[in-house]
Amino acid sequence: MSNSKLKMLVASLTLVAAPVVIAAESGEDLYKTYCWQCHGMLANGMGANIADMSVQPRDHTDNKEMTARSDEELFKAIKDGGQAIDKSALMPPWSGVLSDDEIQSLVRYLRELCKCGK
Repeated sequence: MSNSKLKMLVASLTLVAAPVVIAAESGEDLYKTYCWQCHGMLANGMGANIADMSVQPRDHTDNKEMTARSDEELFKAIKDGGQAIDKSALMPPWSGVLSDDEIQSLVRYLRELCKCGK
């Protein structure tokens, strides 16, 4: 095998073996996927599921209410569910679905929604 053919073979194998980088979903994309059903398309707690809920979901646009919550508390509520922060059991734990990085992305997006960047 000639030197140039060997170089081409090595280069093509390198491309095949190169790790695939998948863009992480944004906090907004994650919110649309996992949160809209309960918290609503406007993030105001008026989602499609509220008719069947005994407790209305949090209004994520409420600056006063959201400012009262630390980033750590929001992270824990998303990761471990509402009961982890003495809130509604209707807020499910997302730890089996979302990575810590994705949850952090959601927390940042919640701060955008409430215009209460902490």
